[in-house]
Amino acid sequence: MRRVLTFTGAFLTALFATLALALPAWAGSPHFVSTDVTVSGNTLTVHAKEAGLGGEAQIVAVLSGTASCINPGANKPKAANKTSFSTSSTEPVQNGMADYTLTATATFSPSCSPPMTVQFTAATLTDQTNNLSVTLIP
Repeated sequence: MRRVLTFTGAFLTALFATLALALPAWAGSPHFVSTDVTVSGNTLTVHAKEAGLGGEAQIVAVLSGTASCINPGANKPKAANKTSFSTSSTEPVQNGMADYTLTATATFSPSCSPPMTVQFTAATLTDQTNNLSVTLIP
């Protein structure tokens, strides 16, 4: 009887150890922890943190959207005064987390010079690797 209990204890210990080591592989539940957006002139910068990335080595992050050149009366811009922007980056993942910063600049032709100002009218951050997006500016 003692031998059966020893065998059962050893088996349960091995089973528990196997399951405990396998949990990180099951832990993949990608999500944004935080996104901080700053705008300076015609440049939009986002600092993002993602977690739940499991055993991935890297992700591809894309920052995209539209910007408008607004006159002092806050009137709607003409089609020529709107532009889209996009930038991407391959970011490393450590311990299932990614912490990164992306910067995009809206370029207008002709330029958006004072008294006109740049207004970002939409911006989205996308983790293409995990098909995960967050709207930064609606």
